[in-house]
Amino acid sequence: MSRILVVEDESAIAELISINLRHAGFEVTLAGSADQAQLEVDRVLPDLVVLDWMLPGQSGLALARQWRGAARTKELPVIMLTARADETDKVSGLDAGADDYLTKPFSTNELLARIRAVLRRKAPEALDSVVEVSGLSLDPGTRRVSRAGVEVKLGPTEFRLLHFFMTHPERVHSRSQLLDRVWGDHVFIEERTVDVHVKRLREALERVQCARMIETVRGAGYRLTQQISAVSA
Repeated sequence: MSRILVVEDESAIAELISINLRHAGFEVTLAGSADQAQLEVDRVLPDLVVLDWMLPGQSGLALARQWRGAARTKELPVIMLTARADETDKVSGLDAGADDYLTKPFSTNELLARIRAVLRRKAPEALDSVVEVSGLSLDPGTRRVSRAGVEVKLGPTEFRLLHFFMTHPERVHSRSQLLDRVWGDHVFIEERTVDVHVKRLREALERVQCARMIETVRGAGYRLTQQISAVSA
């Protein structure tokens, strides 16, 4: 499930965007100022930011420039959503590092389409399309996992972990890499926490005979294999 940070100081607009994004299957965090937005980005790097220009204190334009100048956030996808519709404003927004620029009033359907388009370009693995590996199906939009018509019940963390594995099959991921990509790169928890959640994921996948898809690669980490018959260490 893609994480979207919406930076918007008008609560009615923020709530409208949030409702539509959540309905489309995205995980949404709201921030009403540049300072709040920076705190959220420091906490967990989102997959994309919808950023207003006119914000209390620092402007969205200055924030976009700040992110582009920092190593950790220089590739962070940003869509500016603002009432500033002059051509010079659009040029300034794009020059500041925005990947797209949408003016108010706006269509929520167009915003969703632009978000998906930017994610396709910047982070294709973050898209919320159905993923299938060896008959195991995961739908981020409905948060359902199933195989041969049998549904698998997963907690939120196990769901994100399986989604990451299924969108990166046959690749070995270290515990630290999994913490960065699944939990967020500024979540400070012990690496053995990954082992606990992998164990829970395997236990849940036993219901559909897919537990052995999650392999332990000794001394390296974990991977999802497309061969269900493989033996898990």
